[in-house]
Amino acid sequence: MSKEKNLDTAFFGQPRGLSTLFFTEMWERFSYYGMRAILLFYMYYAVTKGGLGMDQATAASIMAIYGSLVYLSSVVGGWLSDRVWGSRRTVFIGGVLIMFGHIALSLPAGVTALYISIALIVAGTGLLKPNVSEMVGGLYAPDDERRDSGFSMFVFGINLGAAVAPWAVPWAANGFGLHLFGNEMNFHAGFSLAAIGMFFGLLQYTLDGRKYLSKDSLYPNDPIEKDDLRPIIIWTCVGIAVLIVILGLLAAIGQLNITNIINIITFIAIALPIYYFIMMLNSKKVTKPEKSRVLAYIPLFIAAAIFWAIEESGSVVLALFAEQRTVLHIGSWHFAAANFQTLNPLFIMILTPVFVALWDHWKGQPSAPGKFSAGLVFAGLSYILMALPGMMFGTAGRVSPFWLVGSWFIVEIGEMLISPIGLSVTTKLAPKAFKSQMMSMWFLADSAGQAVNAQIVKYYSSATEVPYFIVVGLVSIVFGIILMFFVKKIHGLMDGVD
Repeated sequence: MSKEKNLDTAFFGQPRGLSTLFFTEMWERFSYYGMRAILLFYMYYAVTKGGLGMDQATAASIMAIYGSLVYLSSVVGGWLSDRVWGSRRTVFIGGVLIMFGHIALSLPAGVTALYISIALIVAGTGLLKPNVSEMVGGLYAPDDERRDSGFSMFVFGINLGAAVAPWAVPWAANGFGLHLFGNEMNFHAGFSLAAIGMFFGLLQYTLDGRKYLSKDSLYPNDPIEKDDLRPIIIWTCVGIAVLIVILGLLAAIGQLNITNIINIITFIAIALPIYYFIMMLNSKKVTKPEKSRVLAYIPLFIAAAIFWAIEESGSVVLALFAEQRTVLHIGSWHFAAANFQTLNPLFIMILTPVFVALWDHWKGQPSAPGKFSAGLVFAGLSYILMALPGMMFGTAGRVSPFWLVGSWFIVEIGEMLISPIGLSVTTKLAPKAFKSQMMSMWFLADSAGQAVNAQIVKYYSSATEVPYFIVVGLVSIVFGIILMFFVKKIHGLMDGVD
């Protein structure tokens, strides 16, 4: 099998199966980022402009908790793949759910369709996202030197789909440049394009997958035994029962509303990683050196959560700034507020080769905690920059789009210092008995950050713009500086891991 994989160079020197996964994930990211580019506007635009007419603060909070739920569900998706379905079937089921989620949004069925869509896309993305990456690794033998370059190509596909979508989907919502819908936004046309994108991804995945993906992906890595199934079913039923009781009590006292549901999800997103840390630190399966490494991971986890709270705000706070406070043209070239969402993947594609070369040639480079510290400072500076136009020109008018371009560029420098480094250090610090759970922790950092975001974005408006950016930016910078003073201590706790 190993020899066969090494001989397969059909896709630019990589295994042919990489093409299948490259385009599957590219289309999935196209659909997700396309939907995300216009969803906030759909929620709070007035009904007369094609939207749902929600309160802006509520819409922003829903947008943030949506992102949190996606990463929470990734934990379940990884477990179902490993124990029940196998990665290939899990990814397919996830893709189908995502497609139906976008179809739900493409129908003019109001708030009901919105919540159905969120449930479907959250579940689908949780099934698909962690398992596609795992399948990429399965294309290579352990000693195959093409593995790193293969993952680099795969990541490029992710960002390609994410970069194109914020132009294509708003273009469809605006009538394909033909003014088909008058002055209104036909958001449903945009969401339809996202659904079509996911359909193409599934088509590619199904037709090519049969020929070019490993047969191993059809089976779970660690099939669940009958003896293990009973306690899982019991605890799942207990969890569902507790949730039903909580929702029932809220309904009984007239408090079953979207705000309180967001509060419950926020609590879960913060409590779950705390539970994981306590479980690992108290487990008899974890050795003393491994416990030291878990302790070292705690400040890195907090740093990652703070970073993602800022980075993921691109589709919430910065989207509002783009729509309400930004001049949407450069000379005679006019563009939509949603188009700014392309800056995240675009800068990642530009900066990745720069940082790969930097880490390859910088002999005395900082340790992982040092890079995290610098990443937090850059994230905070991206927000401080966004406070300047309001301080200089007031918050009533519109300002140059280059403020947003600059902010995104700075935060993506921070991402280069935190995201790939975090993935690497998570695998290195993981206790042997909890390797999968530790990888879940990386997703939970993003989930926790966005859950906190769901609470604080309610306070953002043009009137509070300057203090909002300054306070959140300073929190990130201050924590980054504090982390800087503990770099040696944390590195010591890592116990030989570099």
